Amino acid sequence: MLNFLASYADVFQLFNLLNYLTVRAGGAMLTAFFLSMWMGPSLILRFRVWQRGGNTVKDVLPHAGKAGTPTMGGVLVIGTFVASVLLWTKLSNPFVWLCLFVVTAFFTIGFVDDWLNLRKLWKNGLPGRLRLSLQTVVAIVAVFSSVHLTQAAQPTGIQLPFLKELVVDFGIFFFVLFGAFVVVGTANAVNLTDGLDGLVSIPAGIVAASFAALAYLIGRADYTSYLNIAFVPGAGEMAVACGAMVGALLGFLWYNAPPARIFMGDTGSLPLGGFLGLVAVLIKQEFTLMIVGGLFVMETVSVIVQVTVFKMTGKRVLRMAPLHHHFEQKGWPESTIVVRFWIISLILAMIGLATLKLR
Repeated sequence: MLNFLASYADVFQLFNLLNYLTVRAGGAMLTAFFLSMWMGPSLILRFRVWQRGGNTVKDVLPHAGKAGTPTMGGVLVIGTFVASVLLWTKLSNPFVWLCLFVVTAFFTIGFVDDWLNLRKLWKNGLPGRLRLSLQTVVAIVAVFSSVHLTQAAQPTGIQLPFLKELVVDFGIFFFVLFGAFVVVGTANAVNLTDGLDGLVSIPAGIVAASFAALAYLIGRADYTSYLNIAFVPGAGEMAVACGAMVGALLGFLWYNAPPARIFMGDTGSLPLGGFLGLVAVLIKQEFTLMIVGGLFVMETVSVIVQVTVFKMTGKRVLRMAPLHHHFEQKGWPESTIVVRFWIISLILAMIGLATLKLR
């Protein structure tokens, strides 16, 4: 929205800075961060009163000592993110509205799920199949719309990492299915990872920062020509949105760092993952997301392997799934697990970004 001030650069030269994506991305990050710092204390206080006596810690988690800590902190993350996006992005860009649509829809699903679980109106929140079905419908609508709104040369093409100039055209049907799988899969992978204080914020922030850099490059024809990757007109605006998400996550981490004063809940983890998945689809970097967000993949695979092996053999591969709970059961301190997972995320992000040149 502030971008319109750039048209008055001849009157006040400083407004010319708003033409630069890097400036607006930085502004979006700082805005979301300081909004979180300002809103956080009052929101935590209100939620603590409102949720008193509610089930704020899911029964499947071995964290009885954290009972009473308010949840649904995703209201803070998503609220500051949306406000910052509306303030700093070009609202004429259709990708911005697709992201807001997915984030808002997944936020609603997560909010209802948390509220039902909090009030014990439905065991463990929304039934898994219903929640997954709702997410899938939202993702299909968003990805299908992206195909018609993008100006990329191959709107249904998939570019593979490490392979130079190889783009596989999936066709609209299979591309929409694949894109929806990426969005829904990422949303639930982030949701599974959100189990310890501060565990999700930094890895998700690293992914968002990485995709901010990727979006900036992919939105410029000169850089994409040099790197031999698909050029997507308008993708640069996703750098601003990703900057806003980084700021929102850093602001939330201020209150979620161990010992957490508030939990993110499905209210935050589902729209956060959905956003990252959709950005990957919009900028044609779905497989890069699997590398940069490899921590989320590891957590998801640990659950799949645990459930599959137990059903087939009656034995457990891990002491508990997802993976971070396995290390908890082995006696690792929570802070040790969190920091080590942060380090893994940073390394995976560096590897993922390196694929731009390793072709």
